[in-house]
Amino acid sequence: MSRFERFPEQHEAKRLLEAALESADDGGPAHAYLFHGPRGVGKRELARAFGRALLGTTRHAHPDLYELDALGEMIRIDAVRELRRDLHMRPFEADRRVYLILSADQLNDDAADALLKDLEEPPPYAVIVLVADDLGPIAETIRSRCQLVPFRRLSERAMREAVAARAPHLDDEQRSALARVAAGRLDRLERLLDTEAAARRETLLEEARAVYRRPAFEPGAAAAALLESARRRGGEAKELEEVKVQGLELPAREAEQQVRRAQRGAEREELLAQLEELASWYRDLVVVAVGAEAAVVHVDRLDDLRADASRERMLGAERAAEAVRETWRKLEEFNLAPQLALEALFVQLSRELPA
Repeated sequence: MSRFERFPEQHEAKRLLEAALESADDGGPAHAYLFHGPRGVGKRELARAFGRALLGTTRHAHPDLYELDALGEMIRIDAVRELRRDLHMRPFEADRRVYLILSADQLNDDAADALLKDLEEPPPYAVIVLVADDLGPIAETIRSRCQLVPFRRLSERAMREAVAARAPHLDDEQRSALARVAAGRLDRLERLLDTEAAARRETLLEEARAVYRRPAFEPGAAAAALLESARRRGGEAKELEEVKVQGLELPAREAEQQVRRAQRGAEREELLAQLEELASWYRDLVVVAVGAEAAVVHVDRLDDLRADASRERMLGAERAAEAVRETWRKLEEFNLAPQLALEALFVQLSRELPA
């Protein structure tokens, strides 16, 4: 039986980690691993479980398990220097020391250069595990010195099981809808199960339909509605981060910066999630129009989709979905002003799907 059985799916990742643990018994695992894949699919939890397995412990806090995460938007060189000082200390209780570097794709250039030195010549007792949502920002020199461990979005079946475990009161239709909208990410599912997140989703779908149902549709007002939802999500993250930093004894300025970064990060993540769902709504119009209702994402809104979908709207809906995906890509890759980008998007949507 796999030591990682309780984690859903991720079969390739678990196979590689099991092989690493077997080699640990026979001589030693690789000196560095890089867990990579979408956010919210279990990378961090599996990294911590892997670290505990390497140390032969079930304790969540262990003197030979070191964890480093980004403070807000990046990992700075000071944090890596502190890790490097710890790296050259002998193990306290176990035969090795394990270092988890979460948000490794947020290492700034100086921090990455400093880490590279120890990836090239690590102490024989050290295992370094990097966890990243995106391989792109990680230098090839770092990637090449790690064993890559890939993660993927979870299947709809796994997501339905997660919904059932977290919200057993929901019916099958509601479970299916949440599983599909969460798009294979457990972190997104957690937010969808929250009452505030449900209200934000309702606002989003109202604006998605208003594009072609409201004769006096205002692109600026629709953009403002989505941005307000993102700000509310950012406010929730801010409150949580303020509680978190109270126990860290950080200087006031550093604590303030960390809270602000957490808030901005949550706003950005919410905005990108809204765009993903907006694209899936217009994609659903096409799916229903061609009679493929079994493939609908928004199962709980099937009556609305049947009312809205038509052969006449099908081409416009297909173009609308692509326009939303293109805006998502631009916001993800470039530092665009969200208000202007969303207004321009809704202007384009209203042209593709006139009321």
